[in-house]
Amino acid sequence: MHAQPIVKDFFDEDTNTYSYVVIDPASQYCAIIDSVLNYDAASATTKTTHADEIIAFIHTQKLNVQWILETHVHADHLTASQYLKSKLGGQIAMSHNIAVVQETFAEIYHVNLAALKAHHGFDYLFKDYEQFKIGEMIAYNIPTPGHTPACLSYVIGDAVFVGDTLFMPDYGTARCDFPKGSAAQLYDSVQKIFELPDATRMYLCHDYLPEGREQYCCQTDIKTQKNNNIHIHQGIQKQQFVAMRQQRDATLDMPKLILPSIQINMDAGRFPEPESNGIRYLKLPLNYFN
Repeated sequence: MHAQPIVKDFFDEDTNTYSYVVIDPASQYCAIIDSVLNYDAASATTKTTHADEIIAFIHTQKLNVQWILETHVHADHLTASQYLKSKLGGQIAMSHNIAVVQETFAEIYHVNLAALKAHHGFDYLFKDYEQFKIGEMIAYNIPTPGHTPACLSYVIGDAVFVGDTLFMPDYGTARCDFPKGSAAQLYDSVQKIFELPDATRMYLCHDYLPEGREQYCCQTDIKTQKNNNIHIHQGIQKQQFVAMRQQRDATLDMPKLILPSIQINMDAGRFPEPESNGIRYLKLPLNYFN
């Protein structure tokens, strides 16, 4: 029987993002998944409100942070991974396919790819299906590209953390129109997730509260998704899904924080180095995404 991790969720309503602390009850070691650094786009200022809630919880519960995990390079919020590591320790980790994202967006932002990789912002890059431990609890990843080429889902005991691959059944699936995204890959990735036991708890990175539902929600299970997901329930064929996803994606606006977010997140949450006046600057590729 799979171990049952204790899962504590933290919701950032500004970005509709769920972060998690996943605890091994046998050892009090834990992992943090998909953290948020609060960011005000108008003033280009960051705050640590959301991350500080996580830190306070970890201190109160007397937990030891082993991992700070990213399911992918987020386009809708900045990660707080570097701040959390500075306060709590732990290894910042994600998929080895981050290299694809870095190569793609280094060109878009016109940054030096070799210098970016030399930063070693990520402490560890997982190979596909690599097994790891949180305390005494066995975990492993499932590569789930489609939304981005570097998406991972983390299977930890009887729970899976799917990032943006799936949303709640009444909201469907992630968009696939970012550079190197693929609706066909996303379909295949979801089929891999659906191979997990029906009772597996599924934790999502976002909820957007669709019409007809009154409360935000972050947890469902494999069986419910297979039966009820409005985009990709059992019986939906790949060709159908790809056509739906491509048609839907063509109507979507760019995420509000994509340009600052990816610039920071592809370097594991590191800010650009200060310039000679002591100020750090983000870059915006004007008219690139027309």
